Amino acid sequence: MFGDRLQLARKKAGLSLRGLSDAMGGQVTPQALGKYERGEMMPGSTVLIALTKALDVSMEFLAAPLEVRLGAIDFRKKSGTSARDRAHVEALVLERVERYLLVEEVLELKSAAWEPPFAPKQISTLEAAEALAMDLRSVWKLGIDPIPDVTELLEEKGIKVMHLELPDSVSGLTCMIERDGVAAVPVVVVNAHHGIERRRLTLIHELAHRLMIVEGVDEEKAANRFASAFLMPATHVRDQVGKHRAGFGVAELMVTKKIYAVSAAALLVRFRDLEIITQQTMVYAFQSFARTWRKTEPQPIATADDQPREQPQRFQRLCYRALAEGLITISKAAELLRKPVAAIDEEMRGATVTDSR
Repeated sequence: MFGDRLQLARKKAGLSLRGLSDAMGGQVTPQALGKYERGEMMPGSTVLIALTKALDVSMEFLAAPLEVRLGAIDFRKKSGTSARDRAHVEALVLERVERYLLVEEVLELKSAAWEPPFAPKQISTLEAAEALAMDLRSVWKLGIDPIPDVTELLEEKGIKVMHLELPDSVSGLTCMIERDGVAAVPVVVVNAHHGIERRRLTLIHELAHRLMIVEGVDEEKAANRFASAFLMPATHVRDQVGKHRAGFGVAELMVTKKIYAVSAAALLVRFRDLEIITQQTMVYAFQSFARTWRKTEPQPIATADDQPREQPQRFQRLCYRALAEGLITISKAAELLRKPVAAIDEEMRGATVTDSR
């Protein structure tokens, strides 16, 4: 396990065995580092400290006390995602997951007891992907109304949601967290640099990959169709804007996109998919008033009132619960939350809450 972590951290740093040796001032030879990675040798404490400094990772990450592994990793496909970017993301996810699972162990929780809504289903058409999205809404008893907070919904269903500062080439990924003797737990990761609209679509897109077995149709298109149908149910959309339209004004589109908290571009594509507008009308929109919408979101959801939406809250809530119940010390809470002890103390006492009088 240590060897796997060392290799992952080295790749994250973009170093060869010789490069890592050089970064450590020649303290360890490339040959010895190779033996560490293959599990043939274990470093002493002095070398271990030097490794953490050279690789910019924590001792906890290399030691991996919980024996956590990432299984069935599925990066959202985008050309240009390098091996270094992938290793960097995997290291970030592992480090975050270990802290998450640790506080769950302290509270004797069962990782929110993930129960798949159904076994993965065969999908061979985009229409089948749409139908599967509605099946999921039915199983989860969501009706057809817009979902206020996708992040909160997935966390309630036992899925670990993480917003990480990922490389620009990575929109998101999904993976299973594996531990010996414990059921695997799903994790969905999205890029924290992206806006709320894009993160919501990515979250459901990644979930789709766990629920579909795709053949005969492009998998990414099927996942996008699933996500669009889940966030913008056909019946609800048609009730809002009508069954057929010759066109839309920008003002109406801005109001409508906020109903579903999706991007304006995704909304236009959804209208085309539902045949509310024609392909020609959609193309005209993207060539005229909407020509910049695929790269720049018009009127993004980013006001002070909107910002608390779509933020993972469960891990932080569990840490404060464990601290309040005396199951962890304030220094351990600060370590888990990556915050200063003084900040944790202020938050526990409510010192950061503004007095409204």
